[in-house]
Amino acid sequence: MAFASSAVANGIFFSAKNNKPFVSYAIANDHNAKRTTAKQLPVQHVNKKAMSSSILKLPSSISNLLHLHLSAHQEVVYPPRTTNSCFPIQNEIPSCSPKDDISSLQPALHGRNDWSPVLEPLHPYVRRELIKYGELAQATYDAFDNNPLSKYQGSCLYCRNRLLPALGLSHHGYFVTKYIYATTHAHLLHWLVRPFFPSRWSDDSNWMGFIAVSGDEESRRIGCRDIAVAWRGTVSPAEWIEDLQGKLEHLPQAPDDVRVEHGFLSMYTSRSPTSRFTRSSASEQVMPELLRLVELYKKRGEEVSVTITGHSLGGALALLNAAEAGSLLPKDVAVKAISFGAPRVGNEEFGDMLRRDGVKVLRVVTKQDVVPKVPGLFFNEGLNRTGWEWIYEHVGEELELDARASPYLKNGVVDIAGFHGLETYLHLVDGYDRAEGGFRAGARRDVALVNKASGFLREELSIPANWYQPENKGMVRNKFGRWVLSGRDPEDIPSPCTANAYDVSSSVM
Repeated sequence: MAFASSAVANGIFFSAKNNKPFVSYAIANDHNAKRTTAKQLPVQHVNKKAMSSSILKLPSSISNLLHLHLSAHQEVVYPPRTTNSCFPIQNEIPSCSPKDDISSLQPALHGRNDWSPVLEPLHPYVRRELIKYGELAQATYDAFDNNPLSKYQGSCLYCRNRLLPALGLSHHGYFVTKYIYATTHAHLLHWLVRPFFPSRWSDDSNWMGFIAVSGDEESRRIGCRDIAVAWRGTVSPAEWIEDLQGKLEHLPQAPDDVRVEHGFLSMYTSRSPTSRFTRSSASEQVMPELLRLVELYKKRGEEVSVTITGHSLGGALALLNAAEAGSLLPKDVAVKAISFGAPRVGNEEFGDMLRRDGVKVLRVVTKQDVVPKVPGLFFNEGLNRTGWEWIYEHVGEELELDARASPYLKNGVVDIAGFHGLETYLHLVDGYDRAEGGFRAGARRDVALVNKASGFLREELSIPANWYQPENKGMVRNKFGRWVLSGRDPEDIPSPCTANAYDVSSSVM
């Protein structure tokens, strides 16, 4: 089998025959499980394919280079597979799908049931929930201050109470209870933003996400009190891929053979005694809050679920968080991780531990995205593990998307950032019905969002590339008529006091 060499430096391998990514992965519990429809239970397994003798291994250091019992599930009529012609964009149609009451399906959507029957074809309720969690993950990018001239670079632009409303996400029905920070020390040199102006707000901490709780109305709709944790990915995936070493290390408080990637674990567990925001690690910030919220709502007699989500690097942190939550939270609390474009995190024994603890994992991946294929070998799944140190295993079930299915995206291009972008993922989820069904004509999510931070949309749509930015790039006129960089409202200035959790019982839900 021959491979083109033009993209090898970026860690991507293409078939010389059709210039398409050569490797894609099936469901990630390393059994290459074949997804079934709702009428095909249990899931049928297929034999693993014989491995080619010419296995390509990444360099030793990558630095050189995420059946419902569906009595209510109606028969779905699928549109024909799309051609290269764009669907017309209906700018007069609301971009949000209706919020149906899905409480009767709670055990399947927010519990421990097998997801595979509702992935192929993709049940409309599952699609909407995936977009909801994906948009919570996207909020961690949209609210991140990445302006190198800002005195608050590396922080969140908004206080907790304003975060979701400011981003137009109030309709999801969640309220934020706590922010999560990570340190930029130690092994994270290029993975997180270092403020351009040291010691302005914090020279060694970055805002990494938040914990939010479903309000009363949303909890009734989904059938449980849902505690969501959203983890931010890196603003530059290429940087952390370059720094990523294939080093598996023991996961604390886990069996001796459970190992995870060194850099991800370091970010999740590192502290900085000189920072007011990261004197405790990200793990030590998030777990006490989860335990507190679970206890609060269980005392009220409510059923509680925990959903941990993230994109790219955030998906890796989400999986580590889910592993810890699965081991520490009460066993009657459903814990699930939903990741988008996430890399591999640990070895086979790490996946076994998640399954033993009842943690459900759903990975949404795009065929053309390289990030889910690292770290480790491109042919990582299915290898004989004896004597190998680079053997990583994906865990959980997989929903695989194909960028070629969308009539709105550019064809015949290799756009690494476009393939990996979370907005591209959400666009493809919105258009997905089934693997061979093409892009559904009823997709409603705003197509323009794909170009927020990319130029992946077809030019005839007339949507500018990288259009998402503050008005006038943050410049405002002061009282003297001079243009200056805007400041922040006092409530939006990062403070370790406001970063702490508040009393949920007194909040408006």
